[in-house]
Amino acid sequence: MAVPSSIDPKSGFCREKCTFYSLLPPLLLPSPSIPLDITSYTFSLYPPSDSPAIIDTSTGAGISHRELRSLVLSLSSSLQLTLGVRKGDAVLILSPPSIYVASLYLAILSLGAVVTASNPLSTESELEHQIGISKPVLTFTHSSLSKKTSTFRHRVIAIDSLEFRELTVPSKAVSQQTEIHQDDPATILYSSGTTGRVKGVMSSHRNYIALVAGYHAEVVESAAPPVALVTVPLFHIFGFFMVLKAVALGETMVLMPKFEFFVLLRAVEKYRVTYMLMAPPLVVALAQVDEVLKYDLGSLEMIGSGGAPLGKGVIEKFAKRFPKVEVRQGYGLTESTGTATRTTRLENKKHGSAGKLSANIEARIVDPETNKPLAPGMRGELWLRSPTNMKGYVGNAEATAATLDHEGWLKTGDLCYIDDEGYLFVVDRLKELIKYKAYQVPPAELEHLLLSHPEIADAAVIPYPDEEAGQIPMAFVVRRPGSSLSEKQVMEFIAKQVAPYKKIRKLSFVGSIPKSPAGKILRKDLVAQARSPASKL
Repeated sequence: MAVPSSIDPKSGFCREKCTFYSLLPPLLLPSPSIPLDITSYTFSLYPPSDSPAIIDTSTGAGISHRELRSLVLSLSSSLQLTLGVRKGDAVLILSPPSIYVASLYLAILSLGAVVTASNPLSTESELEHQIGISKPVLTFTHSSLSKKTSTFRHRVIAIDSLEFRELTVPSKAVSQQTEIHQDDPATILYSSGTTGRVKGVMSSHRNYIALVAGYHAEVVESAAPPVALVTVPLFHIFGFFMVLKAVALGETMVLMPKFEFFVLLRAVEKYRVTYMLMAPPLVVALAQVDEVLKYDLGSLEMIGSGGAPLGKGVIEKFAKRFPKVEVRQGYGLTESTGTATRTTRLENKKHGSAGKLSANIEARIVDPETNKPLAPGMRGELWLRSPTNMKGYVGNAEATAATLDHEGWLKTGDLCYIDDEGYLFVVDRLKELIKYKAYQVPPAELEHLLLSHPEIADAAVIPYPDEEAGQIPMAFVVRRPGSSLSEKQVMEFIAKQVAPYKKIRKLSFVGSIPKSPAGKILRKDLVAQARSPASKL
């Protein structure tokens, strides 16, 4: 990536190109012509050791980095010689997080086969749609999900079965070496579908090599390897790259097969966890739930949050409770292999910012109506160009063409701006802006205000049809236990802090807010609920 010399040293903006450039040193990536798979590249960055690689909190079982490599070798041999998996074949993983899931990812990728992973909570209809996209030849699952896989027309193996255990036994047979090119498909993961049906996002080995290289370039020598508690699902892009990152950097990855808040706290205490990646609601809980103080979380050094910006009030509450814990925020999409911007400790002073561009990434802020690139401080759609940008949507040329242009720019669909110091601020999804008369109301702005109320545990805002205004802001609110907060009190709380056109004009108290595994609000579900004839709203 050629970076112009005429860029602003503070913002990274080049007026000649109307483009923002990363101010970090460019990454030196392997030549794209060299055959290389992401498993081999990841293993090459950290020598085998006896330090723990993965720990399963449900059983206490663990595996070292040396043992993990041996297991991956055994599985890749069995996949090829026993199960007949070939380069280009898709293999579906449908299972809660486990040591074997992480090992299978690396083994499948080492053969040039394609990993596709689905949420175990998916319905049979959703799984049918995803299988129609990826067309797997084989599924690895858990026996508890046998009902969901009973209609699959290809081979299904449970990772808690004897059949699978036999695949993990080292074999003397020599597997056939396959030449894997960096541009070959590596994964088919699924977009969250917050506004519509999910799409299959195809990413290459090159995408993941660039991603891992970025984290490896930031490695800081420490007395002991970091211990990461993975709260995001492994089938999600952030969980997936946590596997690669842990192996490449020699970290210990602590897995929770089933998420429970107090199990998480006990795991931090027991395994001396040093950092966690989590969705914003979990950061809110750590900052506000009193029971948290009963646990020894003194080992924590950093938490990373993504999926939605953290409000200023949440960050301040968290910092007051955990003054020594660094809070980092970031921005990324499945389509950008999970990366784009990240913050550092100093950048936390920019409340609401998702940080600055990561290495090798270019960005534009574009007027959604004219496609004209905009200057710093102006709001528009965020476009990204990076070696981590996806290959495209599987079997959906129309959606690919609408998202990736001929120059390699990825249109994110997010309304953003980059300030004069190069910090990215995400305002909202373009498709989710509420059109109140002639005004645009970002739901995220109202949600941040709602979450600042001490009696509100969670909240979401959607557009609700209105004959006079076109749309009005409608809030779904989860009250904290014991709260008797009224609809009127909530509306007045917001009205005091916003312009008249941003007022909440309709409200419903609910038990929970539907969210994707990454913590993104599923507004389409709330819109359907609000508009349902059977709704009492």
